[in-house]
Amino acid sequence: MRDLHTAAAYGGTGWSPRTTSLRQEVGTIWRACGVDREWSPLKEVLLYQPGPELAAIAEPDRAHMLDVLNVDQARQQHDALALTYRELGIAVHHLEPPQTPPLNLMFVADLLFMTPEGVILGRPASTVRAGEERLVAECLTVLGIPVLRSVRGTGTFEGADAAWINPRTVLLATGLRTNAEGAAQVEASLHEMGVTVIRVGLPYGTMHLMGQLRFADRDLAIAWPGRVPHAAVEALRARGCSVLFLPDEDEARYGMALNFVTVAPRQILMPAGNPATQSFYKQAGITCHTVQIDELVKAAGGIGCLTGILRRELVA
Repeated sequence: MRDLHTAAAYGGTGWSPRTTSLRQEVGTIWRACGVDREWSPLKEVLLYQPGPELAAIAEPDRAHMLDVLNVDQARQQHDALALTYRELGIAVHHLEPPQTPPLNLMFVADLLFMTPEGVILGRPASTVRAGEERLVAECLTVLGIPVLRSVRGTGTFEGADAAWINPRTVLLATGLRTNAEGAAQVEASLHEMGVTVIRVGLPYGTMHLMGQLRFADRDLAIAWPGRVPHAAVEALRARGCSVLFLPDEDEARYGMALNFVTVAPRQILMPAGNPATQSFYKQAGITCHTVQIDELVKAAGGIGCLTGILRRELVA
């Protein structure tokens, strides 16, 4: 009988040790994906086009929305958003749940936070959104993207509460949507990657960090005065990043003018219908692509909220 200790399966001749890291296997074993900065060229996004579930909304507050949506118009605007991404050379993947989903699934950004090694899965803070994370996890699995962590216990975390300052530093906010327990779990996973996390608290009456601060380039961020955490501005300035403040609060509040997606350094995709803010961005050297989403804004989110970022260009 063969000596099992000499068999390759037991470490004998022929044993082939796995020496590559997960990060090295992204793009080979796993689908190419990853983010380590908020401004590098955008390559792939994940969207969910809202459907008939919106017709069931009679009381917007119970759906955590601002108003009743016109379903056909909302879907048309979402189609235009996806088309605009494609026209900009960005691949678009769609969530296609097997059953009628929760009402807010369109806000994919809340459900994931992408790292260079894969996704940290969100766990939404509201019962209205409970279960959305399972649907996005199923989609990511089909796409071949690694899910590194699912926030557990009583932790809550929404991806729009985290942002990459640079490849070694993440800004992570706690508040209405991300609690301390969830933030601690996210921080632990990032720490394993050698990433420093700067925690900040959001003011009462704000939803996500995304709504108060966005990055247009390596050295340029845009913030909402009076709502952006003081510590966040200090952290950015300490790292050589200029912070500009929005000139028109009404456009930020009602037009989601700050809720943009950076598609390349100093190039953004923003909601149409915000002339003062768009002019302000242009004066700062930012190229603005626009798409109309005024019907979708009634659901209490903008282009950033609607967009799950799967891959940006990573610099070795």
